Amino acid sequence: VVCTEDTKVAETPSTMLALGTTLPAFRLPDISGKTVTSDDFAGSKGLLVAFWCVHCPYVRHIRVAFARLARNVQQRGCAVVAINANDIAISPGDGPAGMTQEARDVGYTFPYLFDEAQMVAKAFRAACTPDLFLFDGAQRLVYRGQFDGSRPNNEVPVTGKDLAAAVDALLSGRAVSPEQRPSLGCNIKWRAGAAPDDVRG
Repeated sequence: VVCTEDTKVAETPSTMLALGTTLPAFRLPDISGKTVTSDDFAGSKGLLVAFWCVHCPYVRHIRVAFARLARNVQQRGCAVVAINANDIAISPGDGPAGMTQEARDVGYTFPYLFDEAQMVAKAFRAACTPDLFLFDGAQRLVYRGQFDGSRPNNEVPVTGKDLAAAVDALLSGRAVSPEQRPSLGCNIKWRAGAAPDDVRG
């Protein structure tokens, strides 16, 4: 099932990967075909990983604000990367051509990677789009949760306050609050049998 703005869909929550988890290694192509690896971000003050896609109304609802937040945190030394793991046999518009157009339209300043084999999403136990993971300078997970409380059609303003507070704490040398609310969105479009055991596909 492909989520649309005018279709009622079941929200899928983040699995809330355990805080302190080490950044899963990845090696994926970006929309230009360049290979990007987790090692490329060694030395950053932090790394924000967003599981993302083109069509999802939850992503579309926050993507302009997320792009703005990403530019801000990149300027402050936190790296950002987005990963699309959707099976394009199920959701053809989420392929590299759609990703390229989205990045151009919204003005993404971060690498946008395609996890065609879905192995990286599985390693992160990613469940939904958007699914957001913030790692510290030692590449340990300090935040996994919502961008903010806004959802399509709930009339809550899009502010990014939850994620922004976590990044601000990290970059200021303060502990990130463990009180974190799961992200909600469309389920990742898994190939048959590919989803982790605790992830609804």
